[in-house]
Formats: sequence, structure tokens, C-alpha cells
Amino acid sequence: MDHDWKDAADRDAYWRDRLSPQTYAITREAATERAFSGRYCDEKRQGTYVCVCCGTSLFTSDAKFDSGTGWPSFTGPLAATCVTERTDTSFGMIRTEVLCQVCDAHLGHVFPDGPPPTGQRYCLNSAALVLHPSDGSPPDQPS
Repeated sequence: MDHDWKDAADRDAYWRDRLSPQTYAITREAATERAFSGRYCDEKRQGTYVCVCCGTSLFTSDAKFDSGTGWPSFTGPLAATCVTERTDTSFGMIRTEVLCQVCDAHLGHVFPDGPPPTGQRYCLNSAALVLHPSDGSPPDQPS
């Protein structure tokens, strides 16, 4: 994603102009939705989940599962190059943060307690994602 931001304030203004306050807080400030409040928690449609900020394809419905945690959960990304992972020590915990590889949007966290085949649980915020249904219907509108 190529932008010629002059500084951090310019970058922040760019995202604030394009995202809802909730989506900005989640993707740019690493906030988290309340459990069971996101629109994709119980989503069953088939398709591809893309980054709300830049449109990069990230996860497919084939990797989605019901973790019972209150957030949409996936066993893994579409490709290893779709996401970046880094250590998050906020709130006195050690977790692995998941970000969009292209635009650095905070998506959620990954935990080592998922089902086979990966054993991973990518626990994501619905507001960081947009579903592009595979049935040809239009993509959801960002929240």
C-alpha cells in the first residue's frame, strides 16, 4: 500500500477520514470489540474475508469455526504472506497480535488452542473484516 504520508498525523487523518470511529479504534489503535457483538461471530455464508482498510484477502470461510469465544475464529490465513504476527504485551498479558501484511491494520490475536489441522485460533474483530460472499452477491459494507 503506497502512500506518501508526511508524518504520523497525516497517516492518522487518512484513516480517520475513511473508517468509522469503531473500525479506526480497532484497526489503527488495536482496540477490541465486545465478545458476541461483531457481525461475523455467527456468520455462515461462504466467501473470503478481506481487510476493511485495504481490501487484501486474508481468510476464507473454509477456515472459519465456532470457537465459542464471541469473535470470528479461523484456523489460519489464506496464505502465510497475508498477515504479520508480533508479540503484544498490553494489559499485562503476552499474546500474539495479527495484522494485515499490506496496511498494518490490527485484526486480532492468534492463540495455540484451535482445532486441527493447524491447532491455531485466529480470533479476529469483525470490524476489521469485510466478507466477499462466494455466491456472487455484493460484498458487505464496512461497519
